Amino acid sequence: MKRLVSVISFVLIALATWAQGASALDQLKADPKKAYGNDYPYQQVNRKLTKAPKGYKPFYISHYARHGSRYYWSDQLYKDLDTLLTVAHQKHQLTQEGEAFYSRFMAAKDELMTGISELTQLGWEQHQFIARTMYNNFPEVYKKGGNVLAISSLSGRCVISMSAFCQELVQCNPKIEIREQSSRFTLDGVVPTDGQNPVKHNFPKPNKPRYESNRDKFRSDNSLADRIVSRVFTSTEGLPGRPESLGNNLINLYTSLPSINHEGMMGNIITDQEIVDRWEASNLGSYSWVFSGQYNMIPILEDILKKADAVVNGSSDRISDLRFGHDTCIGPLTVLMGINGADLDPEDPYEVKNIYQNWETCKASNIQLVFYRNKKNSKDVLVKCLLNGEEAKLPVPTESYPYYKWSDFKRFYQDRCDSVK
Repeated sequence: MKRLVSVISFVLIALATWAQGASALDQLKADPKKAYGNDYPYQQVNRKLTKAPKGYKPFYISHYARHGSRYYWSDQLYKDLDTLLTVAHQKHQLTQEGEAFYSRFMAAKDELMTGISELTQLGWEQHQFIARTMYNNFPEVYKKGGNVLAISSLSGRCVISMSAFCQELVQCNPKIEIREQSSRFTLDGVVPTDGQNPVKHNFPKPNKPRYESNRDKFRSDNSLADRIVSRVFTSTEGLPGRPESLGNNLINLYTSLPSINHEGMMGNIITDQEIVDRWEASNLGSYSWVFSGQYNMIPILEDILKKADAVVNGSSDRISDLRFGHDTCIGPLTVLMGINGADLDPEDPYEVKNIYQNWETCKASNIQLVFYRNKKNSKDVLVKCLLNGEEAKLPVPTESYPYYKWSDFKRFYQDRCDSVK
């Protein structure tokens, strides 16, 4: 029986890999910056989509997005590097490459410290692009105008991401009426875990991902942090901070630089290939936290189901519901919904990369659920899922991928939510 379960798991993982196209490692070869994981900036590329079945037209889109590119989320990174580099410079403990980095960092320090956690121009442009692409891909939803509700977390970078998206949508068609809300009243539908959410939940925690029990079988090279430190400092003796955090801080800064228009600040201290070489290990770490947080996203999934059902049955006149939150929500939501097999939970740590890639939780990452109605039968409704603009596979049975019957979709995910509660 155990062998049968293993074979079934392997087949499911293979199917998920097929649905996603090129393998994770092949995708890294084509774009090494994907190894930046959830620091990867959203790529403004138009994807080819499968034509709707004959007789079906899109009429409603339900959407969840992470905020766009931003400065680093905590001032601690910038403060620690400021103190560290200043002391090392004064003590003449910087290499030539380290001195060049020190000069560039100090020139940008005021901007970095002022910008902590705030949306950048790139983040604004990402959401503009996503909104316009959504409009162009599904003009039938928006061409007559209509009502849209947009809700956001209380975070400024999410509110501004929402504003960028909604402004662009109205630019496409001024007849669209959008109600924007960043409020404690709507936190359950966008960031249920926010401490200010008046609705309190007590969902059980999932078991740890099964690969954790086989983690010792995974071989990883943990020497990168030490190699980077040796390129910046001639010695770390007497420098402030914990030695083990020095290299990781430098890596975190490096992967954040494309989002803040400071690529090149670190010179040749780190290369993209080195980040690629450690990606599979970092992806395992990412899968652990998105997997463990999945049940907390049940309120978002139920919000999606409830609002969509109201539109389908005619009790709501909305043409879109938009949500703007964080990676800590959309990552676990991807697992809860099993998008592209992210819920398969393999035992082999080397298989994790085939069902989840942390760059899918990139800056401005987004899920779009597009609803289609049969012109001859208004009760016949299909749903298609896009993850970051690409058609995605769901664990819902279907004979017409990437389209799923709404009745099957709703039943499957309501049952999944109820089984946890």
